[in-house]
Amino acid sequence: MADDASSSSGCTGNLCDNSINQDELIMKQQREIEKEISESIPLVGELEELSSLEKEYNEDPVYLLKIKDLASKYKNIRRTRPDGNCFFRAFSYAYLEYLLTDKTEYDKFHEIAKDSKEVLVALGFSQFTVEDFYETFMEVVQRVGEKSGGAPAETETIREELHDKFNKQGYSDYIVVYLRLITSGQLQTQHDFYQNFIEGPRSVTDFCRQEVEPMYKESDHIHIIALSNALKMGVRVEYMDRGEGSQVIAHDFPEGSKPLVNLLYRPGHYDILYA
Repeated sequence: MADDASSSSGCTGNLCDNSINQDELIMKQQREIEKEISESIPLVGELEELSSLEKEYNEDPVYLLKIKDLASKYKNIRRTRPDGNCFFRAFSYAYLEYLLTDKTEYDKFHEIAKDSKEVLVALGFSQFTVEDFYETFMEVVQRVGEKSGGAPAETETIREELHDKFNKQGYSDYIVVYLRLITSGQLQTQHDFYQNFIEGPRSVTDFCRQEVEPMYKESDHIHIIALSNALKMGVRVEYMDRGEGSQVIAHDFPEGSKPLVNLLYRPGHYDILYA
């Protein structure tokens, strides 16, 4: 019977094991290549001309038309590392950068950020777990606040410091983690509303544990809606894909809000846009 089972499954001796091992090796090698490519890209890049996108798509007429449309609205782009955290990293960098120029908006945000730890603890998050991420997050937020709305020379110094911190994995990832927790908290606080956005039988809590809180998990509409609602601010996402027409479609979150942050979405990835 053992021989029959072996032959019916297409495996003889160690051939099946060898095949599985080979597949695992190929997948492992692919993951290592992707990791190496990803890590060669800065967490947050320097400001570039929007025209730099053309080099990526110089033989793609569909995308070149859409870049032309994008160039009618934006001058610059800042790239982020494609590691699954790009939405949260791009969003937080762009928003903190904006807050350097708007003291009223900063004061509103600071109050929300300051109170966020207690909100998360009340929802059942471990205070011990939240504390470290919160402290690092607030350290960066308060540094921005020291010069928010100040003279250009002063804000430029903080802007450079912000860029430096966002390219240090410790600071950068702690900010991403904390924004993921805020997003999860918002989803769970208004779970009846957000349940409508989740496909399949998963609860909002399950979705948060599996798709929001873990690092390197990509973000979708539901993450953007929740975070922008939690922080009471607007974000515009320009969607550049192979859809019909030559225009890039923009979506504002929450709907009808004034966007303070502009992001470019290409399938699976977010970068920062500047008008």
